[in-house]
Amino acid sequence: MDRTLSLARPLMAAGIALVASGLSLEAAAKGGKAVPLELEKPASATPWARYSDWPKTDWNQYNTLAALVSPPYAAPPKLEGPIGGDAKNGEKLAFDRGRGGSCVACHVMGQTTPSLPGNVGPDLSTIGTWGRSDEWLFNYVYDPRSVNPHSVMPPWGAHKVFSENEIKDIVAFLKTLKEPAKFNDPLDDPSRRPEPKETRDNLDPFVNSAMDALEQGRSLYARPGPNGKACASCHAKPERQFRTWAATMPRYEPRLKKVLGVEEFVTRHARATTGDDFLMQSAENIALAIYLRHLANGAPIRVDTKSAGARQAIARGQELFARKVGQLHFSCNDCHSIGANKWIRGQWLTGQVGQMAHFPTWRTSRGEIWDLRKRFQWCNVAIRANELPPDAAEYGDLELALSAVNNGQKLNVPGIRH
Repeated sequence: MDRTLSLARPLMAAGIALVASGLSLEAAAKGGKAVPLELEKPASATPWARYSDWPKTDWNQYNTLAALVSPPYAAPPKLEGPIGGDAKNGEKLAFDRGRGGSCVACHVMGQTTPSLPGNVGPDLSTIGTWGRSDEWLFNYVYDPRSVNPHSVMPPWGAHKVFSENEIKDIVAFLKTLKEPAKFNDPLDDPSRRPEPKETRDNLDPFVNSAMDALEQGRSLYARPGPNGKACASCHAKPERQFRTWAATMPRYEPRLKKVLGVEEFVTRHARATTGDDFLMQSAENIALAIYLRHLANGAPIRVDTKSAGARQAIARGQELFARKVGQLHFSCNDCHSIGANKWIRGQWLTGQVGQMAHFPTWRTSRGEIWDLRKRFQWCNVAIRANELPPDAAEYGDLELALSAVNNGQKLNVPGIRH
């Protein structure tokens, strides 16, 4: 048995009995007892159905984190002669937020640029003076891989967001851009727009509505389940017994052959002990996840990166972080490494570090709590990729890989973000 799959030694060194903590995923000490987990059923609603207020389009012809199905790269169609498209229609298409977020999500595009453009890509306000040929411009919009294999720009034509004639109109518009943009409002200039700072007190119940879930989690912890037992039946002193546990999650669980996060642990451990069925992303599951993480607030993230299972999961997670998915052909890396600390339209793209310690988080723009897996799901949907169920093994690998990058960051749950 791999001794690194357990917290037994650090817990025992701290004078806390393994049975008291109850949350090592695999016993480390010889003769130790594995934590009870229900291992057979899915931990989320089955069959998985997208949330009712999210887009319903099925993008099954494009890559997901679970499947590589996008069409292979093919050279753009060959043009015959110069492009004579409709520049006004090209401007309309370039600024249409319903067509993949619009070009101004990443580019400033001259004096008619709509409000709050992004700057992930270069300022195109004078591209009409750059001496690019019609074919070069067409090819780059149709599929930037034809010019730059490492581009983060979507393959607008190859993935059928725009037709060939629409791309010709966009090229005609680009050729008209010869003057730098002028901004009436400094906030519209992404080069001058200040980086947003979160200054709200996330632990103030009058500020953060997720604090209500903390109280619900505390009540659920003490409430007997169908088997007559409560969490408190085995773990009577949670403030002591769980003061660091959540900071060591997620962990690789060999019995399931995948990474287990706090939320899936809650589901499977409750089924095996109290008889409760707290499905992932249910109100009860989120409340208990917040409570258990809140108990560890201030503890630095310390996920296992050394055991064989963890190393393999982290490697898979790193590959998934770089995988291009969806119709828009984006990877996590495109936004949170290459595009980090830049604007995509009016949203600030953060880097990898600092993203894990505040989940579950109250989303003020949505008026609801999101756990980390729901954040992953929405990222998928936003780039027109089919999301996975919250207990998907791929999300576990990604969560562990990101947690490893965030080792040392201190938990501060529940978070609050717009």
